[in-house]
Amino acid sequence: MTPIKHILITGGLGFIGTNFISYFLKHYPDYHLINLDLVTYAANSKHLEEVEDRERYTFVKGNICDRQGVHHIFEKYDIRGLIHFAAESHVDNSINTPGIFMETNVQGTYTLLDVAFKYWMKAPFQYREGYENCRFHHISTDEVYGSLGPEGLFTEQTPYAPNSPYSASKAASDMIVRSYHHTYGLDMVITNCSNNYGPYQHTEKLIPTIIKNALKGLPIPIYGDGSNIRDWLYVEDHCRGIDLAFHKGRSGEVYNIGGQNEKNNNEIVHTVCTLLDELHPAEEGSYSKLITYVKDRPGHDSRYAIDATKITRELGWRAEENFESGILKTVQWYLDQRSND
Repeated sequence: MTPIKHILITGGLGFIGTNFISYFLKHYPDYHLINLDLVTYAANSKHLEEVEDRERYTFVKGNICDRQGVHHIFEKYDIRGLIHFAAESHVDNSINTPGIFMETNVQGTYTLLDVAFKYWMKAPFQYREGYENCRFHHISTDEVYGSLGPEGLFTEQTPYAPNSPYSASKAASDMIVRSYHHTYGLDMVITNCSNNYGPYQHTEKLIPTIIKNALKGLPIPIYGDGSNIRDWLYVEDHCRGIDLAFHKGRSGEVYNIGGQNEKNNNEIVHTVCTLLDELHPAEEGSYSKLITYVKDRPGHDSRYAIDATKITRELGWRAEENFESGILKTVQWYLDQRSND
């Protein structure tokens, strides 16, 4: 019988982490997942109720900045891999309270890296016997690359140019991860993803905000003139990309994961409103009448778009959902949740 391998997942009660844990448990019966999460406002333990009683899932409430607590988890469960989702991620919040982002995203990532290095390795470039295949996988964002003009795509060679405290903190954490590979020989990969959407996303994000406000008959806020463009990636496609990079990615490499679904915010809000009109009609007219343009966010990047050629060429990843199929699943999920509440 194959021995159980213990993998530490940080931030597993967040949007992407929740989806990933469900996906990973389903596909890897020889893994025991330890979910370390601080349970901040963005976490929701209800989303993992279906797995909380499984023997191969353990939840630990704790802070990634707590070195003693992280070390205890490594010792207790003999951690053999780490996938690091935990992060403060809402740009508006980073503008208002940047210090929290520096603490969690920078100091927290350093703490995890240093504990992993000292537990898995006996010296730089020398793994402990039996720990040679332990890997640190850092989940990052396309926002570290800054903003694009009307043309072009972010590649793994695009220079970093973060424009918000959030993206600056993620860029810093990426660099720290990279340094532990080049200085100490730690086996690591970084994946930078485009805008995720799908089930379990916090209502502070764009698509859930549109759905929530529309169903409540409240104004749907859209920054500026709605022309800001993002590349939209269905969360399960992202989970498959993380899976491939964690298991098959080349050590020390960065892989960009994008949906190749560029949409501006006007397209997003009108698409969601049209779907709601069809699936859950309002009593008086279209939900689109609730669209309200508000003052733009400071330093709002105009366009993000990812070139996913590298992960497709090296690891065989492709997005299975286009935006039309993914957004239909997403809207239907939120409607189902509403009817079950």
